Amino acid sequence: MQDLDSWLSAKNEISRRNAAEAVFEDVRTAIVDRKLALGTRLPSEVQLAERYGISRAIVREALRSLQTLGFTQTRTGRGTFVVSESPARQLGGGYSARDLMEARPCIEIPAAGWAALRRSSEQLASLTSLCDRMDEEEDVQAWVRMDAEFHGEIAEASGNAIFRKVVADVRGALATQSELVEHVRGRRKASNAEHRRILEAIAAGSEGHARAAMAEHLLEVKRSIIGIASE
Repeated sequence: MQDLDSWLSAKNEISRRNAAEAVFEDVRTAIVDRKLALGTRLPSEVQLAERYGISRAIVREALRSLQTLGFTQTRTGRGTFVVSESPARQLGGGYSARDLMEARPCIEIPAAGWAALRRSSEQLASLTSLCDRMDEEEDVQAWVRMDAEFHGEIAEASGNAIFRKVVADVRGALATQSELVEHVRGRRKASNAEHRRILEAIAAGSEGHARAAMAEHLLEVKRSIIGIASE
């Protein structure tokens, strides 16, 4: 209890990235460093909002991300409790981070190549719009949804029903993994640049460049996941 009280009383300046991400990272770090032990009930939304000098809505967003990624669990009428010192192994739909790392290159690299050869003008416009909106988006949850949508659109543009079905099936896990990487590694700008290179290759109709750009993007995601796991 002393650790919780001392952590809560220590004011934290919110200055990097946006407020919800900063709150998420501060609480996550406290959990990983065992300042907030397993089983600890987190302070209320009101207390956390006061600690950080932000609104309860922002606190609620950070708490939602912590629960989505398996660090905490909210129990109705009792509060939010620390249940794990590491992200959940299952990202959604019964898929693990290892499942995604092994499977995505086999599916999304060829899908990007076929999309460069088969995409329609409407599909290219949709991918371009997504990239543009992701460059401007500040809300993590909205960006994560668009990230998963971008990969789904490429599978759609490949013209291969199997690629489309597989990517659609793992979309929830992709979104959870994307949220984890963004919160812990802050890769949003880098991911946006990688997405833009994929888009440019697809727009140019270059199968080889599209495959290479997607391979580069997935490798960077893999490196981030491995780095998070090693921490």
